[in-house]
Amino acid sequence: MTNDDRLVALEIRAAEQEKTIEELSGQIAEQWKVIDRLQKKLDALAERFLALEEQATPEIPVNKPPHW
Repeated sequence: MTNDDRLVALEIRAAEQEKTIEELSGQIAEQWKVIDRLQKKLDALAERFLALEEQATPEIPVNKPPHW
């Protein structure tokens, strides 16, 4: 294998790796968008759950114990 052949092979490999890195970067960006959207939904559901829990919990009167 000549030096020119080796150089061409390295350039091809570098180009393929660059393409792969760009594809992976795009996929990571999309996944972060999904994660962000899911986190917002989870936060909204948690708030809604807490509100419903507060509504469902009966008020317990605070009474002094009988020995007071």
